[in-house]
Amino acid sequence: MISNLKYDIEFRREKALELSSQVEQHLAAGGRFSRSEPANINPEPVERSKNIDPGTILKRCRPAISAAERKALRKLAEAL
Repeated sequence: MISNLKYDIEFRREKALELSSQVEQHLAAGGRFSRSEPANINPEPVERSKNIDPGTILKRCRPAISAAERKALRKLAEAL
């Protein structure tokens, strides 16, 4: 079975050879490579603030309808 990635491998072979020759030149000139910590791909989420604005709490919750308002609404609905 022929790999689906064969074309991709052949396509990138020239770049890989160029990169390996650059690495060889760097090492031949006395250059060195150092290993570092891997990059954090999925960073930790930002911590939420502990402060709560009282105004936002009031905006989020609507006050419940009182019994008197319920009765008035029932009367209006019956009148229709």
